[in-house]
Amino acid sequence: QVQLVESGGGLVQTGGSLRLSCAASRSIFSINAMGWYRQAPGKERELVAAIRSGGITNYADTAKGRFTISTDNFKNTLYLQMNSLKPEDTAVYYCNAEKLGYSYWGQGTQVTVSS
Repeated sequence: QVQLVESGGGLVQTGGSLRLSCAASRSIFSINAMGWYRQAPGKERELVAAIRSGGITNYADTAKGRFTISTDNFKNTLYLQMNSLKPEDTAVYYCNAEKLGYSYWGQGTQVTVSS
């Protein structure tokens, strides 16, 4: 059982930055992978960035070079640093954790980028 709570979303202008946080209810040492997904109205949820055991990362093409995913295992927290934000990044961002074939999701945090 993993409970995830996202925070850090908000309103920012084009070119601005935000740092999203995802606090996990258990140690993330035992979690196989964690990631950030986003979903805009009328669109399906898509992967933004993921981090696997050993610190291996994966990014969507639209995020690569602008976003950075990282973890703080001591704090049981996942982060997403987002720079050079664009209006196309506007969406609800969800934290995800995978363990033993199960996927856990947070409630999401809204990111809005104005032009």
